[in-house]
Amino acid sequence: MRSYPGVSYILRFNLFTHCSRILATVFLLLMAGCDTQQTLVTIADARSHPAQLIDSGDSGDSAGDLLVFDQPLLNSDMQAIGNNSGTCIRTRPAHSFQCQWTLSLPKGSITIAGREFDTGTSMLSIVGGTGGYAGISGEMQSTNNTDGTFTQILRYR
Repeated sequence: MRSYPGVSYILRFNLFTHCSRILATVFLLLMAGCDTQQTLVTIADARSHPAQLIDSGDSGDSAGDLLVFDQPLLNSDMQAIGNNSGTCIRTRPAHSFQCQWTLSLPKGSITIAGREFDTGTSMLSIVGGTGGYAGISGEMQSTNNTDGTFTQILRYR
């Protein structure tokens, strides 16, 4: 072991420990900067392709009813950018559905799942993706615009 005259072993150990902590902190800060959140705004357009209701069980709005949809996906300028396709199962009449759908985009696909409320804003999970979205995670805010469109704001890593 190398000798440092006038410097005790404890002082050298404390200096080493302090420097190690600083390097670890710098490394973690650099890694956190590489994992920045991104935002994507899409609009699901159900005006030209409304969801199809499959009425199962009791007649009318009841648990177990199924919505099936395959709609254009637009950007905030209302230009076509992909497709919005999926299913929802009615879990609470006049309130909400449990849904799963896929946003198909030029760079790949993004899969969404969660509870979609009949009115207002819903928060759903981004559960996966393909292509340029492989490994994606995050959440999507879906707002029923009451005009046959849904604004979808995806915040992801």
